[in-house]
Amino acid sequence: MANQSISSEGLWALTWKRLKADRLAMFSLGIVVLFLGLLVFSASGFVASDWSKEVGVHYAPPDFVGSQSSYTADELAETDAVPVREIPPENPVDPLKDIIRDLRKEVSKGQPSTETYGIEDPLKTEMDEIRSQQSLEETAVSDDSGRLKTLPFGADKWGHDIIKKTVKGSETSILVGLIAAFVATVLGTFLGAFAGYFGGWIDDFLNWFYNVFTSIPYLLLILAVAAVLQSKGVLTIILILGLTGWTGVFRLVRAEYIKHKEREYVLAANTIGASNWRRMFVHIFPNVSHISLVQMSILSVGFIKSEVILSFLGFGVPVGVVSWGSMLNEAQNELILGKWWQLVAVTISMAILVTALSLFTDGLRDALDPKLKQGDL
Repeated sequence: MANQSISSEGLWALTWKRLKADRLAMFSLGIVVLFLGLLVFSASGFVASDWSKEVGVHYAPPDFVGSQSSYTADELAETDAVPVREIPPENPVDPLKDIIRDLRKEVSKGQPSTETYGIEDPLKTEMDEIRSQQSLEETAVSDDSGRLKTLPFGADKWGHDIIKKTVKGSETSILVGLIAAFVATVLGTFLGAFAGYFGGWIDDFLNWFYNVFTSIPYLLLILAVAAVLQSKGVLTIILILGLTGWTGVFRLVRAEYIKHKEREYVLAANTIGASNWRRMFVHIFPNVSHISLVQMSILSVGFIKSEVILSFLGFGVPVGVVSWGSMLNEAQNELILGKWWQLVAVTISMAILVTALSLFTDGLRDALDPKLKQGDL
C-alpha cells in the first residue's frame, strides 16, 4: 500500500473550526462586520455623506411618535434665560418708593420710558438695532418651509437626521477604537517581547516604565495626556489612547516570551545561528500572537468607550466632527426639553456594537485557548 501523508491542521485552522461551532460568537461577528461595513461605506461617502444637511424642523420627532407641537424659537430662548425673580415688597421708609412704584407700573404696562425721569438711554440706538436683527433671525428660524415635520428617528436641534448622524458618529468612534487598539497592541507586544526575551537591565527598565503607567489611575492618565497635548482631533485621541493602553498587552506578552525563550524549538534555532530578531518574531511570536489578537479585541471595546468619555468631557473631537461622544454631549441638553431620541439612538448603537464585540472576543479567546487543542485530535 502506498504511504499516505498525514498532515495536521494548523493553529488558525483549528481556531476557525472552533469559532464556527460557537453560534453566539459567529452571530456577534456578523454584527461587528455589519458595523465595519457601515464604517467603510460612511468613510467612502456612500452612506450618511449628507448627515449635516438640515432636512427636518428643529427637534423633529420620530415617525412613530408623530408630529407634535415643538418649542418655538422664543420658548427655546427662554430656557437659557435668567429665572424671573419675585418682586420684593415695598419698603415704607424708602425715600425712592414713589419712583420705584412708578417704574413698576411702567414695567407692567410694557417697556418703561426713561424719558419720564429725564434719563436718556445711551444704548437706545444699538438696542433697537439688536432687537430688529433678532426679530429677523427668529423669523428665519420659524420659516421651516421645505423641512420635514417628522423623520424616521427624529432630528436634532439643527434638523440633522439622527440616523445619518449616528452612522457618521460610529465612523469616528469605531475608527478611533480600532486604530488606537492596534497602536497599543503593537507597542505592548514589542516592549513585552524585548523585556521577556532579553531580561536583565532591559527587563528592569521596561518593568519600571510599566509600573509608572499602572500606578496612575487610567482615567486621570488619559485626561493628563489630553491636557498636555492641548489639541483636539481624531489623531490626538488615537495617540492618547494608544500611548496609555499598552500596559496589559506588555504584561501578558512578556510572560509568554519568558516561558517560550527556553523551549526546545527556540534553543534549536539558536544552535543553527538564527539571530535574536528572527527567534523573537519568526519563531516565538507565531506561538503567542493569539494573545495579542485577543488583547486587541478587548482594547477595541475599551477604547470605543474611552473615546465617548473624552468627547463627552470636551477633550475629544473638534467642532464640526461628529462622534458618539459629541452626540451624547448634545443629548444631555436636549433631555431638558424632553427630546430623547438622539440619546436613545446613540445608546442603542453603542450597546449593540460593544456587546457584540465583547461576545466575539470571548469566543475568540476560547477558540485560541491552547488547552482545548487536545479535544480536536
